[in-house]
Amino acid sequence: MNHLVRNGLVTGVPKLRFTVADDCMPCKKGKQQRKSHKPKLQNSIDTPLELLHMDLFGPISIRSIGGTKDETADILKYLILSLESLCKLKVRRIRSDNETEFKNNLMELFCLKKGIRHEFSTPYTPQQNGVAERKNRTLIETARTMLSDAKLPYKDRQSKFHAKAVEGIFLGYVANSPCKRVYNIGTRTFEEWFDVDCSKHSIPPEPTGPTRGFDYDALFKSFNLPDLSAVDAANVYELLGGDNDSSFSTRATVPIVTPDSNAASVSGTHDSDNSEDVLVVGDDAQANPKITVGNEAPADPINIESSSSGT
Repeated sequence: MNHLVRNGLVTGVPKLRFTVADDCMPCKKGKQQRKSHKPKLQNSIDTPLELLHMDLFGPISIRSIGGTKDETADILKYLILSLESLCKLKVRRIRSDNETEFKNNLMELFCLKKGIRHEFSTPYTPQQNGVAERKNRTLIETARTMLSDAKLPYKDRQSKFHAKAVEGIFLGYVANSPCKRVYNIGTRTFEEWFDVDCSKHSIPPEPTGPTRGFDYDALFKSFNLPDLSAVDAANVYELLGGDNDSSFSTRATVPIVTPDSNAASVSGTHDSDNSEDVLVVGDDAQANPKITVGNEAPADPINIESSSSGT
């Protein structure tokens, strides 16, 4: 009203200053907001078991391993007695909400007998019991993530364990709207969503280190072997047995020839009656020619032909 009068926005109203001695109740009802809960910068607990935060979550359709909601009082009494005996300390305070599983005659008598102070949070204000609420949220999200990763079906969409997001394909934006057009993979329908989080699938970078696995091309190139022609490769393949798997255990014996006769090394059979080194190729020694290694070795190359499937 003062703003309207000072700026001349209303005609016929005297230029007076309107004040209210007390708070304006209609203004409170129309503008009241909830107070924020500021984070606690310093921990006031310095002794173990000085304050226990308690809370339950639910409802769920699966029975808990620890017990039901009606067994909460008995389980808490056993827990407190066990902790005091194990840690040799005394529980001083416990904090919970106003639900009936915590606020009942059994818990009241037990706390009175043990000298424990039971603190309750304000109704509809879970922030006052934030330690237990955040721990419950962490456990529920962990269980929900494990169920989603295991791809286990959960039909109850109202349950706390149901997935909070679904997979889809982003198609674009909706005209004259901030929504996005998405193809829902589960229902196979086109839908318009606002809360869309696009996941990026980046191409993995090329490795900078040595190549993984077996690089046979680089391995054979490092041997500096002469290139074989197609005819030589076919002859070697036939000599090694071809397509017969049973003959793969047999390998050809290749002589290593050096200019010095004394340093010559031959893999084969040695004839004790002859001073010459002889290489026998094939199953029948008589059907194969002899290769003489030494000073009397022929200058021309020797072609070896074998009709057998092995050496």
